[in-house]
Amino acid sequence: MRQPPNVAEYYRMVWEIVKQIPRGIVATYGQIATMIPVPDGVEPSVYDQLSPQWVGSAMHATPENSGVPWQRVINSMGKISFPEGSKQALRQRELLELEGVIFDDKNRVDFDQFGWDGPDDDWLKTHGFYAPRPIRKKPKGGQLNLF
Repeated sequence: MRQPPNVAEYYRMVWEIVKQIPRGIVATYGQIATMIPVPDGVEPSVYDQLSPQWVGSAMHATPENSGVPWQRVINSMGKISFPEGSKQALRQRELLELEGVIFDDKNRVDFDQFGWDGPDDDWLKTHGFYAPRPIRKKPKGGQLNLF
């Protein structure tokens, strides 16, 4: 299964979620995927494996001037997924840096500083999405999470 059963609907959900990512903050493909319910007819284990790629495909297909801040979605290593030095990678990095996102000397973003915690619970409930998987090692405010 190379694509979600209903590509247009899946992409719409991805874009709706990505629109919630604030300026100067990043999320990961996998984090976005955890927010979307498993589509009908897809085994949960298959969804877990393929969904980050599906989110990546949605980001690649983002219509220009759609208001979807595609640049705010990066990979789980904290890096831009386009080939390093490519026109697309340079553009994504430029857009993120204009928003105040800082890259380290290995071209990674620190999720503890710039990682997204997700939209508020009311927004999630209203739109039928789940809370995202956390990408911060330390929760906002510096207090460790024991769960």
